[in-house]
This record gives sequence, C-alpha cells and structure tokens, in this order.
Amino acid sequence: MAGLKWKLAQSLEIRWWKQYLGKKDVAGYLQQKMSYWDRFLKQIKPEIPVPAKLKILDAGCGPAGIFMALEGNTVVAIDPLLDKYRSLDHFRPLQYHWTSFRNEMMEKLDEENQYDLIFSINAINHVNDIDLCYNNLVKALKPGGFLVISTDAHRYKILKKIFQLFPGDALHPVQLSIDEYDSFLTRRGLTIGKRIRFKREAIFDYYITIAKKPYQ
Repeated sequence: MAGLKWKLAQSLEIRWWKQYLGKKDVAGYLQQKMSYWDRFLKQIKPEIPVPAKLKILDAGCGPAGIFMALEGNTVVAIDPLLDKYRSLDHFRPLQYHWTSFRNEMMEKLDEENQYDLIFSINAINHVNDIDLCYNNLVKALKPGGFLVISTDAHRYKILKKIFQLFPGDALHPVQLSIDEYDSFLTRRGLTIGKRIRFKREAIFDYYITIAKKPYQ
C-alpha cells in the first residue's frame, strides 16, 4: 500500500509539473529536453551499447523522459502519473511511436529478463518502496543488460539525517547518499561499471550510475 508520504509527494509532483510547464513554450521546451538527453547519452556512451534495436524500459519517465531520444528501439515507459500528464500540452505520446506508455508504479512492475537496457532517471528517490523497486528493476533486466539510474544524492551526512527526520524536500520521499543508492545494486549482484557526477549543487550531487547484470 502506498504510504501517505509518497501520496503527498505525488500530489506535489503533478502540481509542480503544471506550474513549471505552464511557463514553458512547448516547442522550445521539447527541443531543450532533446538536447539534454543527447548530452546525457553521450556521457554514458563509453560504458553501454549504442541504444539501437534494443528493448528498453524508461522507469519513472515523466512527461518528457529519455524515451524521446530512443528512436530506433522498442521502448516501454512507465510512470504512476502518466494519466495526469496527458492534460499537459508538453506530453505528446503520439509523437514517440517507438514507445508504449503505461500508467504504472515501479513497485507494480512484474516482468522478468525482458529488457536489454533500463533507465530510471531522477525517479528512484520519488518511490514508495525503494527495496521493491530495485528488486523489480533488476528482475526485469536481461542477463548481461545494463541499468542506468540517476538521482540527486546527499553530500553531507548531517543534512541527510535532517532531511530524513524533518522533510525539507517533500517531493522526494527517499533521501540517501550515492553510496547507499549504489549498494541497492551491488547487493543484488550487479556490477557498477561507472559512476558519473553529472551536476553539483549546494546540498546534493546529481549522479548517474551505470550497472551491469551478470550472465546467469
């Protein structure tokens, strides 16, 4: 059952998107996002296969996720707010014919050995049950496949404890360090190939972690 903290975060999340995108020109915003995803993919290119003719999951895709930049692949995009994103002019699912969209929590993902590549971009700190989400993502990944997770991670232990005890960031129910996030992967047998600090901020660092599932 989804916790009250998560339900509040989801309510705040869609409100945030409506306010944020309400100020953005649709064409300009989508062009900006494509440029961002191109830069993101260039950062991880040395570590993973070129995304072409792969089966890919975009877990926690948001209204303008990395699915936008994955033409030539078969993509499934899931997010528990997808039905609400349909009211946003900036979410144009018909434009991305290579993508199937499902209104679904990561906690409800129930697939095994299905995807060559899984992205979860800026989503894992939004979830209700982080252990279950990592279980489901790893289970859904094919042996030899790659899992790419990015998230804001706390830089300072004392601030992390304060945020955990007294929610100073209600949009993000999960508040952890990068080592704690990555331990969810290594405990499940994945090998971390590279960890990239993509952006530095006052309290958080934004990391991309690239992990590989072993062949069985």
